[in-house]
Amino acid sequence: MLHPTTVLEDVSFAWSDGRMVLDAASASLTGRAGLIGSNGAGKSTLLRLIAGDLRPDAGRLHVAGRVGLLPQHLVLQAERRVVDLLGLGRQLDALRAIEAGSSDPIHYDQLGDAWDVETRAAAALAAAGLDRLGLDRPVGTLSGGEVMLVAITGLRASRPALALLDEPTNNLDTRAKGALREVLADWPGSLIVVSHDLPLLRTMEQIVELDRGRLSVYGGGYDEFRAQREREQAAAEQAVATARQVLRVEQRQRIEAETRLARSARKGRKDRANSTFIGAMADERRRQAQQTAGKVRGTLDDKVIQAEERLAEAEQQLRPISELSVELPDPHLGSGRRLAELRDPDHSWIIAGPQRVALRGDNGIGKTRLLETLFAPAPDAPLQARPLAERIGYLPQRLDDLDDQRSVLANVASSAPHRVSAEIRAQLAGFGLRGAAVDRPVATLSGGERFTVVLARLLLADPAPQLVVLDEPTNNLDLQRVDGLVAALNRYRGGLLVVSHDPEFLARIMIDTWLELVPGPDGPRLSQRWD
Repeated sequence: MLHPTTVLEDVSFAWSDGRMVLDAASASLTGRAGLIGSNGAGKSTLLRLIAGDLRPDAGRLHVAGRVGLLPQHLVLQAERRVVDLLGLGRQLDALRAIEAGSSDPIHYDQLGDAWDVETRAAAALAAAGLDRLGLDRPVGTLSGGEVMLVAITGLRASRPALALLDEPTNNLDTRAKGALREVLADWPGSLIVVSHDLPLLRTMEQIVELDRGRLSVYGGGYDEFRAQREREQAAAEQAVATARQVLRVEQRQRIEAETRLARSARKGRKDRANSTFIGAMADERRRQAQQTAGKVRGTLDDKVIQAEERLAEAEQQLRPISELSVELPDPHLGSGRRLAELRDPDHSWIIAGPQRVALRGDNGIGKTRLLETLFAPAPDAPLQARPLAERIGYLPQRLDDLDDQRSVLANVASSAPHRVSAEIRAQLAGFGLRGAAVDRPVATLSGGERFTVVLARLLLADPAPQLVVLDEPTNNLDLQRVDGLVAALNRYRGGLLVVSHDPEFLARIMIDTWLELVPGPDGPRLSQRWD
């Protein structure tokens, strides 16, 4: 029997602004655990607590053995090198300094016995099929999938007792996702994986849900979790319905009792007026009637209060819906309006009207670079995208074009200068960004929340985009919000160009044109597919 590698006992943690992440949360984790929860629930924060980067405000958190953390925002660390992602950058720099003639003891301390560090680093890349990258290549020149694969290769080589992976399948193509699942199935240690990738979650031995500050642990993979959750939700809905019925009965009985008491009081006043009772006898009957009425009211009021409390408790067990609920503006686009041209040295494709185009291809082949030429032309590049529309909205894979110090509202308002603040706030509510969340600096957001802000800024732009370009749009969205994004895109009347490795998502957004970047004799080429 496996012993738990991670134990939380009544752990609480809140940020300095009062946002609660964990509220007396308890759990015992072992083996391969998938950590799920809505965007902004605090999944990445929990990983940082387990890794020791943050300390709990209360409670006990025990981790057995060394921890390795693969963070979510590696693609934003553009100045790091491939060898840094492998975790061998300091040793390689020390070796090179020594080989260049340095006698500084610091370099010898950093290198230790790792005189073969360059050979080992190159061998690790080769084993992962990434030897073409080169150890000194900057992260900013890699695709998102390449960044993740290099980092996972380095983490596995370091053999931590517990590995924490934050959205490891983001930006991976279908083949790479399959390879990653095979790697994790044979991982040398325990795992906690934050992911929205259903095939990966189905391979987990536990599913851990973070919801409103509490942790719930379910045995088995995602399918078993979903079945148990559906049973729990059905039971909760039945409990709410029963509690509401009991409350209605108690309220009706309270009203009926009040009606009877009012009739009795009217009769008493009539009897006194008719001198049916006189003197002390009348006063005593009036006092007894008032006492009886007070007791009846008190008893019935208590029953109503208890029924209200039971209803509130039952409603607490219901799961809130966090789906995106937005309406994209109508770009008023004619069916023949030319929006963009994609071309390689031999072919050209025109995107026109409300056409829906999916662009696919292996990691690193150049899909993102092709999209970027829409906004930053590269005349010498063999692959080109040329804008033909006046208004093109772009959701990049790297969410690094927000102003981190400004608020959510200010970032979104920058793309809609003619909209008033109240209107933008109302629209942001449809993205799940409500109340004080709209005034938070972007730097304090989770990866999913950050993505939501970029998406809101794109979709709420004024004037509306005629062509929406999305680069891996489901990477940072929880499963319910993906459903909302699908519904919004299916109502959008403009053109759509999507890069995605998520076949389920592409199947749901009514793609009508499939293009693929494939290797050619002297560089990648565009090819049309019929799926």
